[in-house]
Amino acid sequence: MAEYRAGKAGINAEAQARINSKYSDDIAAETLQWIKLLTGEPADTSGNVDNLYNVLRDGTLLCKLVNAIQEGSVKKINQSTMAFKCMENINAFLEAAKKLGVPPQETFQTIDLWERQNLYSVVICLQSLGRKAGNYGKPSIGPKEADKNVRQFTEEQLNAGQHVISLQYGTNKGQQTGISFGGRRQM
Repeated sequence: MAEYRAGKAGINAEAQARINSKYSDDIAAETLQWIKLLTGEPADTSGNVDNLYNVLRDGTLLCKLVNAIQEGSVKKINQSTMAFKCMENINAFLEAAKKLGVPPQETFQTIDLWERQNLYSVVICLQSLGRKAGNYGKPSIGPKEADKNVRQFTEEQLNAGQHVISLQYGTNKGQQTGISFGGRRQM
């Protein structure tokens, strides 16, 4: 776990400080309150880093969360506190979140949570899952998902675009009319 790791130094410490500076207690608290609304846990919904880490680190609450959104998303939740079992829970949550519609760029690596390296990305993933929960009839958090704006064009409308000359091909209008190669430029 993170307690046995040497501290980061130099450019790595600067990068870690930048990652840690993005974390927001308010957004984390909102996320934990949403998790409590769906699962009934945790008792403490304060958004400080230590609380978020302690509540989520074994992955059991994460698995309960995706099961609350869609029953049977995670078949087996490991109750053991052994490292590889906890990381299996986190991996199972991540796979279920992707199936529920969370984009891969909004997920996190297992190690980000387990070794407390990037809790900001954990909150981002949970916020994204919170937006997707509305699609399954559950309460959602964060900004509303965009509605589809499908447009239908007729064949005639599609063909009309083929007869328009794009300005990327150049134009004979404007200041450069009448200038030919080798000619003098009048001032």
